[in-house]
Amino acid sequence: MGNEQKFADAMQELEEIVRKLEQGDVQLEEAIDLYKKGMELSHFCHDKLQNAEKQLISIVNENGEKQNFQPINNGVDNN
Repeated sequence: MGNEQKFADAMQELEEIVRKLEQGDVQLEEAIDLYKKGMELSHFCHDKLQNAEKQLISIVNENGEKQNFQPINNGVDNN
């Protein structure tokens, strides 16, 4: 899986694979190949999402220092 592939393209390809497999009118060998490709795409998308999450978790404060992101919980006290 090349790094040049975009998340949206991978998701679209994965959705197409799922659609084909759900229809059930593919030969066993093709189904196995589609499943393998789907797993590769799934891992690729998962990695992209995890990387994006890591980038969003830390922010830079006004002093240029990284700090953990503390989401606003709309006044709800979780304690």
